[in-house]
Amino acid sequence: MKLSNKQKQFLKGLAHPMKPIVQLGSNGLTEGVVAEIDSALNHHELIKVKVPSDDREEKSLIMDAIVRETNAHKLQVIGHTLIIYRPSEDCKIQLPK
Repeated sequence: MKLSNKQKQFLKGLAHPMKPIVQLGSNGLTEGVVAEIDSALNHHELIKVKVPSDDREEKSLIMDAIVRETNAHKLQVIGHTLIIYRPSEDCKIQLPK
């Protein structure tokens, strides 16, 4: 599924007031964290993930791995926060055309 710019802007607007649902700990990206992100995406469709890393390259690699492992759409990265979207079977969020 390809998101249009209008749809991405709509989702970013919905994500703005949200707090991060998942925050990576000192162990980094583990299978348990990926499973938690996957579960959160199934339930919420649109989530924020906090990746506290001082190394930019490491942070970028972790965020790319999260997107790849969860088959989600990367909407935006602001500082240490990643905003991702993956539609569920229920389609809770109605995207504009």
